[in-house]
Parts: sequence; structure tokens; C-alpha cells
Amino acid sequence: MSEEDKFVDFATVRDMLESAQDRRGDLTYEQVAALQHAQWAASDNRNGYKTNPEVFETLKAALCEMDKLAQYPDLAAKIAELIPMYPDDVKTVLVSKRIAIDDSEINQILDIVRQHVGFE
Repeated sequence: MSEEDKFVDFATVRDMLESAQDRRGDLTYEQVAALQHAQWAASDNRNGYKTNPEVFETLKAALCEMDKLAQYPDLAAKIAELIPMYPDDVKTVLVSKRIAIDDSEINQILDIVRQHVGFE
């Protein structure tokens, strides 16, 4: 995977920008805006639970092992970042690639998400 194909979660972006701010003392306007968004998106204010870079990576890897998502690592990363809890949330992500998926596969995705996030 090339550097431009690497997918990261909001918590990783937050940590990287906070580290840059600690080293340099100042961030550009755009970096401050990105940091504020990443802090919000990685917090429990977005979806009720904080995101974690380690959980993101293991969840993304587990999703990429599924036949339907193996060829779409970008969608696996999006699902891992959003941590969907309902079938419609999964369908919303998958519709961008027009992937034909049945309810059992959607439930399998939700089961994987719940196992990695700790809701089971």
C-alpha cells in the first residue's frame, strides 16, 4: 500500500496534529481547523463513544478479510471509522460503490464492528 493509499482515523489525525502543535508551538489556520474537527470526531460527542487508532486498524483489517470488502479497502476504512450500529448505516457507506450485498452480509459486518468496539 502506497503512502497515498494509507487510511487513518480521526484519532490518529488528532494525535498527529497535537504532536505537531507540541513540537512547533503553532499550527496554521487550516491545521487548527482540522485539529478541532478531529478532536470532535474522535470524541464521544460524535457517536457516543471515543474512537481509538488501534481499534480502527484491527477493525479495518477484519473487514478487509470479508469477500465483499476485500477489494474495497477504502470502504472498509470508512466503516471502521464510522462504527455503524444499524444496517442502514452500512448500506449508506456501500451505496457509493453500488455493491450488491444481502442482509446476512450486512449483519456480519455489524457483528464484526460490535466485536471490535466491545459492544457484544
